[in-house]
Amino acid sequence: MNIQDIASRLLEAEKTRVPIEPITEIFPDISVEEAYYIQQQQIEEKVKNGAVIIGKKIGLTSKVMQEMFNVNEPDYGHLLDDMVYVDGDTVSLDDLIQPKLEFEIAFVLKKDLIGPGITPTDVINATEYIAPAFEVIDSRIQDWNIRFEDTVADNGSSSRVVIGGKPTHLEEVDLQHIGMVVYQNGKYLDSAAGAAVMGNPVRSVAWLVNALANYGISLKAGEIILSGALSKAVPIEDGDTFTAEFAHLGTVSASFQYKGRINREKK
Repeated sequence: MNIQDIASRLLEAEKTRVPIEPITEIFPDISVEEAYYIQQQQIEEKVKNGAVIIGKKIGLTSKVMQEMFNVNEPDYGHLLDDMVYVDGDTVSLDDLIQPKLEFEIAFVLKKDLIGPGITPTDVINATEYIAPAFEVIDSRIQDWNIRFEDTVADNGSSSRVVIGGKPTHLEEVDLQHIGMVVYQNGKYLDSAAGAAVMGNPVRSVAWLVNALANYGISLKAGEIILSGALSKAVPIEDGDTFTAEFAHLGTVSASFQYKGRINREKK
C-alpha cells in the first residue's frame, strides 16, 4: 500500500460515503510526513478536477486533544471552495458520513504569510478581519476510530465551513478573552473563550504558517483560516440548528438537514 493508493481510497470513501478502516491499521508504520503527503495528493486531485483552495483549517489546538492523540502540536487541513456556506444557510448532510460541529474564529488575510519564522505579530499585521465560524468535521474513517496520522491524511477531517457574524478588526477585540456561547435547537449547549485555542488563536495561525513551510506551502491574501475549536465537537443530527454567539464578533448560525435521502440509514 503506497501513498497514492491510500489517497485514492480516502477520495472514494468521501465520494461513496462508505468509510474505510483506519489508515494506521492499513499502513501501521505511517509517519506524520507521509500522512501530510496523502492529504496533499487528495487536494491536488480535487484541484485538478476544478476545486479551488480558499484557505486552511487548524485542528487539535487544545492540550486535552493533543494529549488524547499523544502529540504536542496541532494539525491542519485544506479548505476548498465547495465547502463554504454563510450565516443562516441550511447545510445538506446528504454527502456526509458522520458529521460533527466545531465552533471557531475565522481569520481572513489581507497579505501573504510565508514561513518559517512567522510570529503572532506578523499574523496580526496580515489579517484583514476575523469572524465567527462553524467547521463541520467528518471522518472518512470508520466510527471516528482515528489516530493523529489518520486525521492528518484525511485532510484534518475537514468537510464544511459556515462563516457568520460581522467582519471585525483584530485591534477592536481582546481575542484571548473573547467569550462564546453555543445553542443547539434554542437550548444552551456550551461556552468557551478565545484562550482555549493555544492561549490565543493568533498563535495557532502563526503555528500553521510555520508548519506549512515544511511542505513548501504558504498562506495567500484572501484565504480563510479556521484557527481551531474553542470547545468540543458535537454530533450533528437531522434537523439540528446551531447558533454560536461571540462577544464583539456577532453570531453564526446554520441548520442541518438530510435533503435528498429520506430513507438514508443514519451512520
